[in-house]
Amino acid sequence: MLSRTGRLAAAAGVLVLAAGCAATDGAPEPAPTRAPGTTAPTSPASGGEAADAGFSVRSRHLSGAEQAAMRGVTWHPGCPVPLRDLRVVRLTYRDFAGRRRTGRLVVHHDAVAAVGRIFRRLYEIDFPIRRMQPIEAYGGDDYASIEADNTSAFNCRPKTGSTTTWSQHAYGRAIDLDPLENPYVYGAGAGRTSHPGSRPYLDRTRARPGVILDGSPAVAAFEDAGWHWGGRWHGPIDYQHFSAVQE
Repeated sequence: MLSRTGRLAAAAGVLVLAAGCAATDGAPEPAPTRAPGTTAPTSPASGGEAADAGFSVRSRHLSGAEQAAMRGVTWHPGCPVPLRDLRVVRLTYRDFAGRRRTGRLVVHHDAVAAVGRIFRRLYEIDFPIRRMQPIEAYGGDDYASIEADNTSAFNCRPKTGSTTTWSQHAYGRAIDLDPLENPYVYGAGAGRTSHPGSRPYLDRTRARPGVILDGSPAVAAFEDAGWHWGGRWHGPIDYQHFSAVQE
């Protein structure tokens, strides 16, 4: 049997333990440590939305499930790069309502650093992006991805209009940004587009959300990173297209 002194000590111990639980239960966890100059990781909420904590970017190797989803769809034997050379870049962007979203691009490993710098700039200037997911979500169909106004990168396919030359998308060194607002334009005069949703954007004389214009900060974000814009091509013109290699 405990003495009166022992009982008092035991009761004090219970009070201390209870106080300790009250101080920690439900409180936010301490922020994880990270290297100087990097951003804190963020967790996307439902629908790909995350708390507005600034720009964040991470890259990693393709998972086994991601490789399986790509085989026979956006990648197949004979493609100019092996799957081991590709990386998933997960980054934040602003949608057309100004909300912070999380998207994914698949790019070549040697393009990861530039892509991070480019999309940080786009985020800082509040350039809106409709959506961003790997193109296998659309069965590897470039047309369907454009119809969804999806910003995308890797897709092992020939250059548009060619059957013998690989697109830079097949190397993971090209990005199509807001493709409905920035159409692939062919034909003489005012030009034509294959996408009805892009027809209002054949007029490139005025600024509108998501529209990439010559001399704009969006073009500068890519060109300052050494990338090239398809909006400078001479027939056809590809306003959505940026690549690390001059085409």
